[in-house]
Amino acid sequence: MSQPVYDPQLAAVLATIGDFVPTGMTLDRLPYFRAISSPTREDLLRDHPVDCVDHRIMGFDGGEILVSVISRRDHHQAGPAIYFLHGGGMVMGNRFAGAGPLIDWAIRHDAVCVTVEYRLAPEHPAPIPVEDCYAGLVWMASHSVELKFDPERLVIFGGSGGGGLAAGTTLMARDRNGPRLLGQLLQCPMIDDRNSTVSASRYDGVGVWDTTSNKTAWQAVLGEDCGGANVSPYSAPARVTDLAGLPPTFIDVGACEVFRDEAIDYAVRILASGGQCELHVWGGAFHGFYDIAPQSDLARACVSARNSWLERLLRWD
Repeated sequence: MSQPVYDPQLAAVLATIGDFVPTGMTLDRLPYFRAISSPTREDLLRDHPVDCVDHRIMGFDGGEILVSVISRRDHHQAGPAIYFLHGGGMVMGNRFAGAGPLIDWAIRHDAVCVTVEYRLAPEHPAPIPVEDCYAGLVWMASHSVELKFDPERLVIFGGSGGGGLAAGTTLMARDRNGPRLLGQLLQCPMIDDRNSTVSASRYDGVGVWDTTSNKTAWQAVLGEDCGGANVSPYSAPARVTDLAGLPPTFIDVGACEVFRDEAIDYAVRILASGGQCELHVWGGAFHGFYDIAPQSDLARACVSARNSWLERLLRWD
């Protein structure tokens, strides 16, 4: 099978990052990748004019989890809110990983942003990760007065494994008559444990997150149920049969990554159900290119499209 043809700027960056990306990841290498995928609070906040306050809340089945609330230092008026679920295949990363957009949106839109430290597989397999995420959403929505945001303007956001968790949490909110979401923003979402698409098998040993890494992560999350008939659509949202009643959705994905086909299919099925979905497939892009090569032309276009969708969503009377 031919090698993927990456955008030249992205290919140049990919050639320099080597062992810093989880290609061919097996469980024995998970401690290493966890160590390099867990930024600190200081890494995220730097000198930006925002506050970051931690709260300990109840997660799934009585477990305690942390959430961090990020808001502009001069925040005082109830406006939009963003609930963020970090990436890392549901097996690595922490609540500050990939959370840079929250700083931008807190400053630009005066949004209240919450990021959750959901528990990771394999130590905490399904349904714990997605149930923790739903618990965090319920907590956030129920504290809208205290946190000073409008509960009717709450958007959920996640990328990669966090994108899958955001999709699953959105399904839970719909099915459990939970918090109303204004929209869901899913970047290169990890939503299908079956690895049965063309892209799921094609991109092995290349890129940033390949077939081997994806299988390792899904098996950590689902155990012996992985790929079988008993997988919950909350843990693997591609399994859902009914996509009606979801909030307006943004999905994007790289054309040269494992998650391409499942993301496209999810978007098409949302549209077929009568829902709203904006889909972008970025030609020549590997997984997570917008974070890994932020100065590239393609990453700039990606971030611009994401921000434009969010701004339009939030522009309401």
